Amino acid sequence: QVQLVESGGGLVPPGGSLRLSCAASGSILRINAMGWYRQAPGKQRELIAVIQRGGSTNYADSAAGRFTISRDNAGNTVYLQMNSLKPEDTAAYHCTANIVSRDTLSNANYWGQGTQVTVSS
Repeated sequence: QVQLVESGGGLVPPGGSLRLSCAASGSILRINAMGWYRQAPGKQRELIAVIQRGGSTNYADSAAGRFTISRDNAGNTVYLQMNSLKPEDTAAYHCTANIVSRDTLSNANYWGQGTQVTVSS
């Protein structure tokens, strides 16, 4: 079984910063790409940032220049550093990872339970 657990959300004033973390654990053979999505009430889910196993990254236009995605050396934890936060960044943030399970030897996309980010004064 594979689990993704996020942490680091909270309430922050406009212009502030937050760092989200997501740790993958369980029966993992290999982790490929990892990323962050967000979903605000009444809006579609939005892919914010992706980091490949080799370290290359991609960002949504809404995140470029303000957010930075990274992974730890072991590759099992992904981070999202969010700076210059705006009220429109308020959403539930979910991490996702494409993981090859030791149990099935096949890859699948896994999701965390989400962490709430609220940007408000």
